[in-house]
Amino acid sequence: MKTYTFNHIYYPGHVVGENTLYNHVHYPEMLTRYDSNFLAFTRQPTLEEFKDAALFLRGFHQAKGQKHVKFLFPQDDKPSEELMDYFKQEGYDVGFNELYSIEPDQFPLVEVNPDVDVIEVGKKELDDYLAFQYEQDMDFGPDFADQKVDMHKRNFENPSIMQVLALYKGTPAGSVDVIIEKDAAEIDGLMVHETFQKKGIGSRLQRFVMDRFHDRDVILVADGEDTPRLMYQKQGYTCLGFRYEVQKVYK
Repeated sequence: MKTYTFNHIYYPGHVVGENTLYNHVHYPEMLTRYDSNFLAFTRQPTLEEFKDAALFLRGFHQAKGQKHVKFLFPQDDKPSEELMDYFKQEGYDVGFNELYSIEPDQFPLVEVNPDVDVIEVGKKELDDYLAFQYEQDMDFGPDFADQKVDMHKRNFENPSIMQVLALYKGTPAGSVDVIIEKDAAEIDGLMVHETFQKKGIGSRLQRFVMDRFHDRDVILVADGEDTPRLMYQKQGYTCLGFRYEVQKVYK
């Protein structure tokens, strides 16, 4: 297995500026997507450097009508206590993600459930896939959900992205996108509708990826404070590192 870092993780966005402290990523195609509009620090900033960077990004985003700022920090390097205190004082949301990988032949066997079908999304399934995604994305508001439809349509045309849909007795119940690289397949956006939880659908979606990309490593990012990471650990994934991020949304 190769050594992977967060630099291998795909995100829709364009590097529109960079210096010795950070890379500036912007995605005009979807301004409401926080994970595509941010500054990624290449080293830990001092408090004053962070304040200057935050002032810059706030001004840049305000000019575009964006109401958030988001910052990613270097892998495996927790921000200083001084910075953490400042984030709390200023009302930033602080979290961290973990990077996981597994070789497909190490993924556990999954019991076959005749009620569950997993299929690659083609033109015939695209409308069902878009409707399923739209329902989930409405949790973030209609503007976000509408813009996400356009993003999903662009992804459908991208040969490096595979969209996968799980059906439970013929009803869309879960989905995952797969970012296809030379040596790795990245699991992105794995979700199961709350109505169909605890039916093994998440494992079936992963099994589909393992079978389809048996000659590649499988990687994914999980919220470091959420329960799915425990499932990945139980399934045999290896944690390769963590990365802190902070964001703030303005009214």
